[in-house]
Amino acid sequence: MNAYIRALRPAQLRLIEAVARHGKLRLAADACGMTTPAASRMLAEVENQLETRVFERTPKGMLPTPAGVVLANHARKLVHDIDQMAQDFAAHLDGSGGSVRVGAVTGGALAVIIPAILELKRASPRIDVSLDVSSSSRLMWGLERGEYDFTLSRVGPHDYSRDFEISPAKHEDVLLMVRRAHPMAGAEVVGLTELRDYTWTMQDRGAPIRHAMEIAFHEEGIALPDSMIKTASVVAIMALLRDSDVIAVVTQEVADLLLSPPYCADLALLRTRKPIEIEPYHILRPGDRLLSPATERLLALVREKLGRA
Repeated sequence: MNAYIRALRPAQLRLIEAVARHGKLRLAADACGMTTPAASRMLAEVENQLETRVFERTPKGMLPTPAGVVLANHARKLVHDIDQMAQDFAAHLDGSGGSVRVGAVTGGALAVIIPAILELKRASPRIDVSLDVSSSSRLMWGLERGEYDFTLSRVGPHDYSRDFEISPAKHEDVLLMVRRAHPMAGAEVVGLTELRDYTWTMQDRGAPIRHAMEIAFHEEGIALPDSMIKTASVVAIMALLRDSDVIAVVTQEVADLLLSPPYCADLALLRTRKPIEIEPYHILRPGDRLLSPATERLLALVREKLGRA
């Protein structure tokens, strides 16, 4: 008996659930897309194999027996799961469901990935999107290990052309941000020499934005500031700018986030004599892995937004 119950077909489970729900064999047969005689034969087979009545036939309809209540309760759950599986599978194939795992550097996340995710979710709320904002080195490490479907990150000195499909994305500028009450906030143009003695906050060694600043200071013939707070956290940078005369090294996208509505932070940008450029980030996706339809949709939105930038 246990072996037979474990081998019940979805059609049998669906019929048991429908009979319990409708109380009429004809209505249950219609709901299951079969004729009433076929439904009657299927139900009789189940009861014969189980050697017990599943439903009592009464003048008012078919009522589940105590054994039938047990079967119907579990059948209801199983039928729901089967239907959900079918819906999820169809959603996966047409890109209206499924999951996407994406990583991005801060600038790429703010300027491209987040707007693309919001547009995707407006059209397909059921897609599960996971976004990790981190350094390029961490993103590349994760991409190699299959943690992301694609990333917006910098490639660095290594040759990944055999492992990933790499597409150019966007250049970034490095900006210097201070609170509006900073002594240098009113200057039209500043040199790094004039700013060196202040406390600075920037990322640690090895980060592309830190490397860009190292080159900029070297080109002016001076060493990096002696007083430095190392962090990549936008929240930490905001707190430092609020409470001190720190000079924060940020990208254009971070500056746009803080200075534009709805935040409109009481901050200012310092204009340097020479622009400070950071190496561009790229779209990277594994070359040996098929992307899900949902991932392809998000990637198409990312490319579209990069084309407008």
